[in-house]
Amino acid sequence: MSTNIPSFVYYLAPIILIQFTLIVIALLDLYHREKTKGPKWMWVLIILFTNLLGPILYFVIGKVEE
Repeated sequence: MSTNIPSFVYYLAPIILIQFTLIVIALLDLYHREKTKGPKWMWVLIILFTNLLGPILYFVIGKVEE
């Protein structure tokens, strides 16, 4: 019995789930944070448009500890 789902989907699905989760967590953290290194609109663009690296950059570089 064969399925129509390509085998790469099984490897790609967890990466997409991790990416989506990181984006949501980073955007929520950015929304609730008063100060960041740089303007918030810039971090929104970085988080949304640099795929997996954007949220990681925000958590490593963009956050200002209060």
